Amino acid sequence: MLPARSEPPAPTPKAANRNDPLPKKAPILRQFELIEAVKAYDPTADEALLNRAYVYAMKMHGSQLRASGDPYFAHPIQVAGILTDYRLDTASIVTALLHDVVEDTSATRDDIASMFGEEIAVLVEGVTKLSRLELQAEHTRQAENLRKFILAISKDVRVLLVKLADRLHNMRTLQYVKPEKRERISRETLEVYAPLGRSIGIHSIASELEELAFEHLNPTARTAIERRLEALKLEHGRQMDTVAREVERTLAEAGVRARVFGRQKTPYSIWRKLQRKSVGFSSLSDIYGFRVLVQAEDDCYRALGVIHRAWPMVPERFKDFISTPKSNNYRSLHTTVVGPSGLRVEMQIRTEAMDRVAEDGVAAHWRYKDESYGFDRAAMKADGGRDPLQNLRHLVQVIENGEGGDDWVEHAKLEMFLDQVFVFTPKGSLITLPRGAMALDFAYAVHTEVGDTAVGVKINGELKPMRTQLQNGDVIEIVRGTKRQAPADWRSLTVTGRARSAIRRHIRSNERGEFIRLGRATLEQTLSRAGKALKDVVLTSVLETLAFPTEDDLYEAVGRGRLSPVKVAETLFPALKGQISVGGERKRIVDEQARLYVHGSGLTAGISIHFGACCTPLPGDRIVGILEPDRGLTVHTIDCQRLADYADDDSVWQDLQWTPEAERGAVASARIRATIQNAPGVLGQVTTQIGEAGGNILNLVMSHRQQDFFDVDIDVEVKDAKHATAIMAALRANPSVDTAERRKG
Repeated sequence: MLPARSEPPAPTPKAANRNDPLPKKAPILRQFELIEAVKAYDPTADEALLNRAYVYAMKMHGSQLRASGDPYFAHPIQVAGILTDYRLDTASIVTALLHDVVEDTSATRDDIASMFGEEIAVLVEGVTKLSRLELQAEHTRQAENLRKFILAISKDVRVLLVKLADRLHNMRTLQYVKPEKRERISRETLEVYAPLGRSIGIHSIASELEELAFEHLNPTARTAIERRLEALKLEHGRQMDTVAREVERTLAEAGVRARVFGRQKTPYSIWRKLQRKSVGFSSLSDIYGFRVLVQAEDDCYRALGVIHRAWPMVPERFKDFISTPKSNNYRSLHTTVVGPSGLRVEMQIRTEAMDRVAEDGVAAHWRYKDESYGFDRAAMKADGGRDPLQNLRHLVQVIENGEGGDDWVEHAKLEMFLDQVFVFTPKGSLITLPRGAMALDFAYAVHTEVGDTAVGVKINGELKPMRTQLQNGDVIEIVRGTKRQAPADWRSLTVTGRARSAIRRHIRSNERGEFIRLGRATLEQTLSRAGKALKDVVLTSVLETLAFPTEDDLYEAVGRGRLSPVKVAETLFPALKGQISVGGERKRIVDEQARLYVHGSGLTAGISIHFGACCTPLPGDRIVGILEPDRGLTVHTIDCQRLADYADDDSVWQDLQWTPEAERGAVASARIRATIQNAPGVLGQVTTQIGEAGGNILNLVMSHRQQDFFDVDIDVEVKDAKHATAIMAALRANPSVDTAERRKG
């Protein structure tokens, strides 16, 4: 085992001070310094090979200069230095020294193989392929390029490790690059390389990459967060030290030896949480946290018990990643407590070995063993029981077993990107979005103007509803209209903060006028029914009485439904009070489902039975009953989402089943949501098919109407769940029907 770190790892060691646009350049690692750094953890390292590679890199890059003005050979030397921090083997260090010579000098792969061996030639070739992919223009990026990218890094993880170190050093010196290129590289770093680093558990590199990219992509937000963090540090800094000492003392008294230290979330991680949870900075409870490092796995759970006995635990804030490690082999216990001085803090409890894996991931498993140095697969499995490289291997299997050229894209889940999906523009540009993203997320990722004018979408050349979730490898084409229009309900068709904020901004700039016009027209109609005309009245007295500053404010309130037009009319004309007809009685809702029968054990005769509108149970559905105060028994389908509200109270649950009478002769209502093409005659086809399948349409409502598709909710009288399923199957057989599903709620 490697010795434990004596100090906590800094999450962003090179990006802590980024206010100076041109920070002091790091000194070039000298030849003997690099050799000493490698020999410190690998006494068997081939010094001659390292020396030869160092000299060869300097010779081949010669007088080449980087954008910073440094000699180019400084870059591969610094990349090699980064890898020594992660104690990688000699082959990886040599590959780092040589990773650019084939791409940027006259050296060939054969030259590398003859001078340094086939193993290093293969590694250098892999890194070179990735570099060439980066240099291709955005419009030439295709799914095939992404396929090659995955294959290259998955054949030997050292290719990815060298590439991550290469990208890290480039990001540390990105301030010397032109702004437009700086933004492209930063976005690619944030969307591809940082997730790749996390997929194999190298959080220390991934975190620094995120911070450096965030600095260039959104410097204003980063600066604002840093200022808030500085203010919090002044407010809670001493308190944090006190808490750390108190936790350590409490554990020691219970016989648990531990190192305890405070840590602060990085600005980018805070920014992501603010976006993901849509909360304010003050609502975040884990900006400051503590890491508790103990000797053995058993001590982790002992420490957890001591901490929970000493301070109140915050409910639903405990996670056990030791018994169920993450796919990248991350292991730790997470809990949040109201600690000393009433400070709400997050605790991470892990062993020293778990901490090294948590920071360095797969790189933590290069070890000196049996008089040799290399990757220790057995130790990796012993450290956590999961192989962080499995994500890459699984993807390779899908690629290799795929029948068609793009078959792998359709079926692969890209497990290394647990929360991302890759899609392409018609010209081949790669767009990275969160998993679950839809067409509007893509449109706004391309450009705000594209999102604002989107009216439809083609996915892989086929028209699809806007709510269709995008899949890896999809080619997306946005159908645009001539007007800028973003309906309010489109916010439900997005998951990204960028798209939602753009829609909100667009709606805010347009909706006030819409509601003012609607309110004015509504008030005109109300007055007209009373024989009055809006043009003949003065609203000054109404504005004073109802406390509205302007007429537009009053109209807007009426349009939004916050103010009744009848109240305005009666304020204008008190003699009309009680005489203005608002037209139309409200429809009475009758529970026709009383014709259905259920029975179960322990039910008391005469109890009221209701059928949940949230799931509309049908004979044939698996059902359960919930006892509700002052209501009786409400019947739900077994998969109803509302049941989660009662998960903690077993006393209200009742087992139910349909009676034979209900299954043989009942008639019930099922709601079917169908997405159909917006074309003449299609709706008629749908209603005819329902009738031919023995269904009786009770109600029909259209929603989400778009240029090419619209949704229709159809309440159909059916015999049972099987009958509803048969009707939906008949609808799906219609080529003009995209989807047909039972809608619950």
